[in-house]
Amino acid sequence: MTTKAIIGFALLGMGLLLMVLGFNASRAPVEQVTEALTGNYTDRTMWYLLGGAIAIMAGLVLTFMNRRV
Repeated sequence: MTTKAIIGFALLGMGLLLMVLGFNASRAPVEQVTEALTGNYTDRTMWYLLGGAIAIMAGLVLTFMNRRV
C-alpha cells in the first residue's frame, strides 16, 4: 500500500467523521431554530459538512489515483 493510499484512507475516515458531526449538529434543537428563523445552517455546521465533503473527495482521489486495472 502506497503512502498516497494511506493518506487517502485517513482523509476518507476524517471526512466521514466530519459529515456525521455536521449531520448531528444540523439536528440539534438550537440549529433547527436558527434554520427556521434565518433559512440557513450556522457557520459551524456548514464547515463540518463542507469540510467533510472536501475530505471525502480528496480521500477518494488519493486512494484510487494511479491504480492499475
